[in-house]
Amino acid sequence: MPDWLRGYRPAWLRYDLVAGLTVWAVLVPESLAYATIAGVSPVVGLYAAVPSLILYALFGSSRQLVVGPMAATAALSASIVAVYADAGSEDYAAVTTALAIVTSAVALAAGLLRLGFLAGFISEPVLKGFILGMALTIIVGQIPKLLGISKEEGNFFEQAWHVLTGLGGTNGWALGTGALCLAAVLGLKRWLPLVPGALVAVAIGIGAVAALGLDDRGVDIVGRIDTGLPALGLPDVEASVWAGLIGPAVGVMLIGFVEGLGASKAYAAENGYSIDPDRELIGLGAANLGSGLASGMVVNGSLSKTAVNGGAGARTQVSSLTVALLTVVTLLFLTGLFEQLPEAALAAVVIAALIELVDFSAFRRLWRVSLAPRGTSASLAARPDFVAAFAAMLGVLVFDTLPGLVIGMVLSLLLLVYRASRPNLTALGRTGSGHWVGIERHEGARPVAGVAVVRCEGSLFFANADRVKAALLAAAAGHRAVVLDGGSMPLVDVSAAQMLAELDGELRRAGVDFYLAHDIGQVRDILRRAEIDLERVYPTIDEAVAAAGERGS
Repeated sequence: MPDWLRGYRPAWLRYDLVAGLTVWAVLVPESLAYATIAGVSPVVGLYAAVPSLILYALFGSSRQLVVGPMAATAALSASIVAVYADAGSEDYAAVTTALAIVTSAVALAAGLLRLGFLAGFISEPVLKGFILGMALTIIVGQIPKLLGISKEEGNFFEQAWHVLTGLGGTNGWALGTGALCLAAVLGLKRWLPLVPGALVAVAIGIGAVAALGLDDRGVDIVGRIDTGLPALGLPDVEASVWAGLIGPAVGVMLIGFVEGLGASKAYAAENGYSIDPDRELIGLGAANLGSGLASGMVVNGSLSKTAVNGGAGARTQVSSLTVALLTVVTLLFLTGLFEQLPEAALAAVVIAALIELVDFSAFRRLWRVSLAPRGTSASLAARPDFVAAFAAMLGVLVFDTLPGLVIGMVLSLLLLVYRASRPNLTALGRTGSGHWVGIERHEGARPVAGVAVVRCEGSLFFANADRVKAALLAAAAGHRAVVLDGGSMPLVDVSAAQMLAELDGELRRAGVDFYLAHDIGQVRDILRRAEIDLERVYPTIDEAVAAAGERGS
């Protein structure tokens, strides 16, 4: 039984039903729009929404998260599927569905293996850069629909150049309709946030086609949308394609998982409960399995729709079940209403949803922090963040979404290795009150004559042992003793332990004594098990410095 169902209060039902109705008004037009980003029929977005909403509600751990088609994973889907099938073909739709099923298998396996911690391996700056690049690419790809001109394939810059050179062919009716719809969505979001702007834009577009005959004025409309529920079962896809989708599906799963986990954690904290990352993986896997078996597309948790859900007062996943029921009603009886929807209106809905992802302010913050003086700890921490974020964004803009994702993941791992290999080493001095603090940061700290006291802020292991050794040898110049404060070293591996023994020998031959202070817990255990017998180990810095003073006197 799902956690949210235990102890369900009848008083919550009214809030959940109202929230469900509100989310439905946003989800239907956005699902239609995101399906077009994925390159499939708009109705596929509705096929995907119904089972994913139900299955996440049963297996996920969030009470407010809304799952469905999303822009990021839809764009990734389009990039991946284009390798195996031509846009608009039956094979394209089948591979799109297969990708959802393979993504499901990857997510379920990760959840069962308790790999939820993998979300931390995509750094926030890299994710910001990737999402910004993706948002800009999708927006520039929607502008031709807004202008009523042909769309050019290619990267962001190629598409942008096509838009600029094709402005002369703009269809005024399409532009007017799209601009009005875009203004309605953005205006309502700002001044009347409880009104579903996406649904209002859809109503404006359909009304304009009916009243002005826009389809006879060269404005493209969605056209026929199949009424009824989807066919159930596995898509007809060759075994080689199934196998080829496994690698790309890992990237789709990671992006969808990170985006959904961020939304679910935000609303869990606000409502006083906790999120289980492994159950989130299982919920994501179940949602994609249901979507794939129902002729749908890749789905994941939505921050924007979850915000609508929470803002409307949702207490539990009953709101998502309500959305699923209303979407079934839409598939059975209301799809005909959307057949006269102008493509320009759908483009407006997509652009409005993505504008909030164009977060240049995050880049400005990273840039400001990266301007710290070169060589300082702040510089070492922040400058790589900015470079990685910018590179991830540029990777998407130049090489397209899927290569950009690979670039982002590689950069995240390189950042991890870079930081691990460069622990911050701080020269310590003693204050008047007897505390040991960084000399650079505290004016009152005074070094000890003839003794270099250094703190290593981070784990000491094979990847950084040589760098730390070189830094300690440099710190020893002109001193009779070196004291290494191990109190902030949570880990020392065998390679690092051997390095400390070598360092002790090299310093001794140079006439410098080496002292280790605060050999806490794991550090002490590794040194003993590795049979590294350092001669001068003391429980505190004060005792180590005092011993160094006695030997130097």
